[in-house]
Amino acid sequence: MELLKLESVSKNFGGVQAVHAVSLVQHENEITAIIGPNGAGKTTVFNLISGIYQQDSGRIFFRGMDISGLAPHKRSALGIARTFQNIRLFNNLTVLDNVKVSYANRISYHFFDEVLRSGKVKKEERELEERALEYLKLLHLAPYASSFPGSLPYGIQRRLELARALLPEPHLLLLDEPAAGLNPSEIRDLMDTILHLQQSKKLSIIIVEHHMELVMNICSRIHVLDFGKKIAEGTPKEIMEDEKVLQAYLGDVGEVC
Repeated sequence: MELLKLESVSKNFGGVQAVHAVSLVQHENEITAIIGPNGAGKTTVFNLISGIYQQDSGRIFFRGMDISGLAPHKRSALGIARTFQNIRLFNNLTVLDNVKVSYANRISYHFFDEVLRSGKVKKEERELEERALEYLKLLHLAPYASSFPGSLPYGIQRRLELARALLPEPHLLLLDEPAAGLNPSEIRDLMDTILHLQQSKKLSIIIVEHHMELVMNICSRIHVLDFGKKIAEGTPKEIMEDEKVLQAYLGDVGEVC
């Protein structure tokens, strides 16, 4: 089933066309990728889907609903979650609290409930902690629950950001360069983790990534951008053989192949 649909979406910045008439469809329970040279508009597309940017033209649909004008927190509440190129963790909070904070906008109790420490508050906080610990265990982060992110290796911090994105139980997960800064062993672990999450949580996942080993091995379809325009879409095999893609990556052909 169709989960996400972009219809001729465009975005300009001061006369510079970052994204031009990009259309794509993402189905339920699939892993796809958006690739392209640096500056192709990949992260801008993510920012448009998640609502950080508003498109200048075109429309965005999620589960059949036009979300083009919705604020980021409303899109999140509908089931869209994302990670970022640059890790955005709270270094003054523990690993466990970093995960729990991602659920703040879903809490149903009010200010006076919290002041009075009502039974409702205690119940929700207990359930939230249990869920957060479940995701820490799923991503092999439980031993670091009481640690602070700044003291942890980069690969662990990446996994923590992923756990935080997963806690609200999204339908669509946007991963912005999840392999950035990881060594080959960590990238292979990441591939296994993404596949496991997609299968166990029935997630639909879109990845922006430069590491072609990851993209070619776990994605069923790939969208290619160049100078803000979509120049190709297809299976990994089709993309590897596409002349327009090879031309766009001139100088990086070895990476694509």
